[in-house]
Amino acid sequence: MTTDVETQISEWRQYVQAHPAIVEADVDEMEEHLREQIADLTETGLGEDEAFLIAVKRMGNLDAISHEFAREHSERLWKQLVLLPDESTTGGGRRTELWVALGLGVGAAISARLGIALLDEERAAANAGLLVLPFLAAFFVWKRQVPARVAGGIALGLAVLAVVVNVFPFDEGGSTQVLTVIHAPIVAWFLVGVAYVGGDWTSHRRRMDFVRFTGEWFVYYVLLALGGGVLVGLTVGAFSTLGHDPETVIGEWVIPFGAAGAVLVAAWLVEAKQAVVENIAPVLTRIFTPLSVLMLLAVLGAFVSDGSVLHVDRDLLILMALILVLVLGLLLYAISARDPRSPVDAFDWLQLALVVSAILVDAVVLVAMLSRIAEFGASANKVAALGLNLLLLGNLLRATVLGFGFTGGREPFGAVERWQTTYLPLYAAWAAAVVVVLPPAFGWE
Repeated sequence: MTTDVETQISEWRQYVQAHPAIVEADVDEMEEHLREQIADLTETGLGEDEAFLIAVKRMGNLDAISHEFAREHSERLWKQLVLLPDESTTGGGRRTELWVALGLGVGAAISARLGIALLDEERAAANAGLLVLPFLAAFFVWKRQVPARVAGGIALGLAVLAVVVNVFPFDEGGSTQVLTVIHAPIVAWFLVGVAYVGGDWTSHRRRMDFVRFTGEWFVYYVLLALGGGVLVGLTVGAFSTLGHDPETVIGEWVIPFGAAGAVLVAAWLVEAKQAVVENIAPVLTRIFTPLSVLMLLAVLGAFVSDGSVLHVDRDLLILMALILVLVLGLLLYAISARDPRSPVDAFDWLQLALVVSAILVDAVVLVAMLSRIAEFGASANKVAALGLNLLLLGNLLRATVLGFGFTGGREPFGAVERWQTTYLPLYAAWAAAVVVVLPPAFGWE
C-alpha cells in the first residue's frame, strides 16, 4: 500500500486505540480485517484512498463498536490496574506471558550476577547491557513469534557485539573502548526493537510503536527503580539499627538482581498495562517540553555571553550533546503520545520552539567541535560526537520544515511522525559504526 494509505490506517488505528474498552489485540484484529477489506476493494479496480474510506465505512461506527466492547468486556476497565487479570478476558495468554517475563527476568538477573562474579569491575560494566538485553529480545521473539530467520539475525547481531566488546584489542581505558561500551547497548536496544516489531522493521507504524514502548519502558523502569531504592534504603536502615551491615549483600546481590530483573518486568508492564502509562505520557511531555525550551535558551544565552565558541571546554560540549539527545527523546515521545486527530494547538507551537532552540544550540556546538578538530586534530571522541551532532542537526532541520508545514495546515501530522521513524535506522547505523569502525580506525586507542 502507498504511504498515504498507511498514514490513514495509522491514524485510524490510533483513533480506535483511544477507546479504553478496546485492547491492542482487538485493534490488531480489526486492522487486519480493515486491510483485507482494502485489498479486496482495490482488486475490483478502486483506488486505495477510496477503498480505505469504503472499508472504514463497512467496519461500522467506531463509537458503536467501542460501546459494544465496553458492554461485553466492561471488566477490562476495572481490571487495568490489577496485576493478574482473569485469563478469560485476555485469551488465556496474559498469565503465561507474565511467567515467561519473570523467568527471563530471573535469567537476566543471574546473568548479571555471574558477570559481576567472573569479570573484573571494568569488564563487567562493559558487558552490562549485553548480559541483560538478550533476555529482553528473547521475550519479544517469543511473544511476537518472530520468524526463525529474523531471530537468528538478532542473535548474530548480539553475538557480534559481545565479540567486539570482549575481543577487540582496546587500550585499557582508552577512548575507543569507552565509546564502544556506551554505544554497544544502544545497538543492542535497536536489535531488541527488531524483535519488538516482530521483524517488521520496515513498517513506520511499528517503528513508532517501538519509540512509544521505549518511552513507556523508561517511565516504568524509573518507577521500579525509585520504589526499589526506597525499599533498599529502609532495609539498610532496619538492619543497621540491629547492628548488622547488609551493604555487601545488597551491593553484590540485591541491586544487580533487581536492576537486571526490572528490565523484563518493566517491559511486561508496558505490554500489559499500556492504558495506564498512556495517560501519563501527554502530561510528562507537556511538563518537560516548556522546561526544555527554557533550558536550551538559557544555554544559548550562556554561549552568547561567553563571547566565543571557539575554545569551549570539551566536557561542556559532551554535556551539550547529551542534552540534545534528551531533547530528541522528548520530541519522539511527544510525537508518539499525540493524538493525530487533534487540531493544532499551542503545544504544537511550543514543540516547534523546542526544535528551533535545539537547532540553534546544535549549530553552536558544531562550530565549537569543528574548531577543536581544526586546532587539535581528530580523535575517536571528536568524530563520534561530531557525527552524532550532524545526525541530530539533519533530523531537527527537516522536523522544523515539517513542523511549520503541520502548524500551517500544509502537512498532515503523519508526515511529522513518518520523518522520525524514517530517521531511526540512521541512529542505529551510526552507533554500530562507532562500535565497529572507529576503534580500528583510531588504532584501538
